[in-house]
Amino acid sequence: MFDKVPEVEDSAFVAVSREMRRIRDLARRAGKTDAKALITGESGVGKDVVAREIHASSPRVRRAFIAVNCAGLPENLLESELFGHVRGSFTGAYRDRLGKLQQADGGTLFLDEVGEMSPRMQAMLLRFLENGEIQIVGDTRGTQTRTVDVRVIAATNRNLDERVASGHFREDLLYRLRVIHIAVPPLRERVDDIPALVERTLSKTRPRLTCSSAAMRALTRYRWPGNVRELQNVVEQATWLAEGSRIDVSDLPENIRSAAPGLIVTHERRRQVADQLFESLVQRNCTFWEHIYPLFLSRDLTRHDIRELVSRGLAATQGNYRAVMTLFGMPQSDYHRFHNFLTAHDSKVDFRKFRNGSPAVATSSPRKLPKVS
Repeated sequence: MFDKVPEVEDSAFVAVSREMRRIRDLARRAGKTDAKALITGESGVGKDVVAREIHASSPRVRRAFIAVNCAGLPENLLESELFGHVRGSFTGAYRDRLGKLQQADGGTLFLDEVGEMSPRMQAMLLRFLENGEIQIVGDTRGTQTRTVDVRVIAATNRNLDERVASGHFREDLLYRLRVIHIAVPPLRERVDDIPALVERTLSKTRPRLTCSSAAMRALTRYRWPGNVRELQNVVEQATWLAEGSRIDVSDLPENIRSAAPGLIVTHERRRQVADQLFESLVQRNCTFWEHIYPLFLSRDLTRHDIRELVSRGLAATQGNYRAVMTLFGMPQSDYHRFHNFLTAHDSKVDFRKFRNGSPAVATSSPRKLPKVS
């Protein structure tokens, strides 16, 4: 079935499935205008690739495409990154520096993880979107205020409507950003893209490797909570483990080799990331430290995702943290390590609200839940 991999055009945008062909068409149509665009979807689905496709399809293609990770910098550094600063404006500002907005003048600015912006930065971004003016950090006299021509594309894995309802995101900013909305489906909902994505990754190997049909079937059975980014990582690892010129099932991680065929595709597009992570932990041989923790460190998961995941574990065990550890594939000796991790990253969840007959989460889990005292 998978001996012949669909050919894809020489582009980072892989669109074999009907869903991704539709997304590609939307991106190319969006490129014909200067309207602001908001790209949503789970971590690792390729929101940055969609943003680049919009830019590549626009009249701005010959100008700069500048990407900024809004979650990767604290507020004061993000302000300087976007708007620039003058020498002496803060400790370490030894010379004037152009901000990303000025560097993207005439081109496109891609704001990744815009949902993580602080309220103050949201207000500054909104002001820029309204008048195109930037105020350079440290320019107290306003002598360096200037106007730039930048097309803004934003992306987030958060539900911004929920963030607005909870008071964490400005409603007026959401309206400004969501002139064009493109929702990218997770990889488990577009399995047809997996062979082409594998081929794309293998095309970069030297010498060139191929993937056996059995290995491809295993890859398509897996649910890919980390989406395309996780798939690329697994294939790259397999290329190092393969002894010959072909990747076989034995070269894949155990959790992928043992993925159940019945857990392939879901069409529940509104499901949260925590739901997928929870199922991956309890329905197969995934573990918290081996699979969830690295995704958090690489910023593919947010603190909100971790809190929601822990909440699902506590609901399933009626508020018993030690039982959650067993459910998540952790030894009891890691009890303090787990709590220290949750505390350090503000992801601790109060177990008391899950006690006294709280409804448990259905798991269909091969892992046996410990008795809850």
